[in-house]
Amino acid sequence: MAMLELYGSARCPYTQELREWLEWTRRDFTEYDVEADSEARARMNALDSSVRTVPVLVEDGKVIQVGWQGRGCIVGSD
Repeated sequence: MAMLELYGSARCPYTQELREWLEWTRRDFTEYDVEADSEARARMNALDSSVRTVPVLVEDGKVIQVGWQGRGCIVGSD
């Protein structure tokens, strides 16, 4: 089964909406708050250094979605 990772922010409503969709569709995933966890932010940036918007959905180590329904929250750089 594919491993899903959700990179987001606690203050981002689109992260919440994507989380709720994943839960609704009964997908297993691991969530990281990139504003509270600098290591998670570093992993997200390593996947795609151009990404400054959350939520980011990663499947098996590849970015498959940035934002939720065309919307997202910009996170600051280190």
